[in-house]
Amino acid sequence: MRIIRGFQSFPPEAPSSVVALGAFDGIHLAHQKILDVAVSRARSVGAQALVCTFDPHPLQVLRPEQAPPPISTLDERLALIARHGIDTTVVIPFTREFSQVEPEAFVKDVLLDRLHAREIVVGFNHTFGRGARGDARLLESLAARLGFVAHVIPALTVGGVTVSSSAIREALRAGDVATARRFLGRPYTIRGTVARGAGRGRQLGFPTANIKPDRPLTLATGVYAGYALVGDEAALIAEPGVDRGPGEKVRSGASAGTGAAQAGVVASHKTVVNIGYRPTFGENEYWIEAYIIDFTGDIYDQSIAIALTGRIREERKFSDGEALRHQISADIAAAAAML
Repeated sequence: MRIIRGFQSFPPEAPSSVVALGAFDGIHLAHQKILDVAVSRARSVGAQALVCTFDPHPLQVLRPEQAPPPISTLDERLALIARHGIDTTVVIPFTREFSQVEPEAFVKDVLLDRLHAREIVVGFNHTFGRGARGDARLLESLAARLGFVAHVIPALTVGGVTVSSSAIREALRAGDVATARRFLGRPYTIRGTVARGAGRGRQLGFPTANIKPDRPLTLATGVYAGYALVGDEAALIAEPGVDRGPGEKVRSGASAGTGAAQAGVVASHKTVVNIGYRPTFGENEYWIEAYIIDFTGDIYDQSIAIALTGRIREERKFSDGEALRHQISADIAAAAAML
């Protein structure tokens, strides 16, 4: 997939396109439907499948105090978009100046004239242009007037709930990573770098990887089970614990257990993750600590990706280190059964 930063850099000689338009934070199931329709329509009409997206999220520029934490980073979004067969993604830097472009001008000057759109695909609730005045109804009106085809993808529901980035954040705030997984179509994944900590886990007999995440997290404190990829594996932007399908292999130094293999899980490391403030030791700094089961090796300063598959329990304070050690043993057993 070709990535172009800024619509001004889009080559004027490029072929016509079917454009999927949106912020696409998380690339959840509803986003995937938009991408798949764009690809299908592009193949039908002999055009390129193109995504037009924005960075940063518009709310981070217009109302930063209300801006939601991102579900995925831009690099992660681009990697996930590429999996759907999109030919080109144009990333428009979102600025206050750009926010003042009228929706009609955005469609005509950017999507039609610059990006050569023949067809435009949006979600039912997508808004664009100055004051978020552009919506599906306006897009359909402009299509009739300007001679392109508009596709408005209706709401997608799972379990009676509309799939959206907001619904995923709400699930994560509740620690409900199982629901987040159903809406995303894959596990919610924490990515970051392994940093040095106080070494308490090693003293307790359970050396942990302290993770500096690559984005602010909207995730309830607690203990979770998941799968980890480390080092070069994590840099693949693969989802540990997910069947990647034919032709898409993920390397790993250890293979998943029998239950994981039966579920079609790629080779990765079973992991217990504590997310929170370590109240047993009187700390108040947010930490992510991962105990990678049956794993040895120095992974300081390496990349790590952990796909969360379930929440084991809430975070709580223990009377002493010995009580905590016994609970960690129980958490590992619970994670092994869950995974």
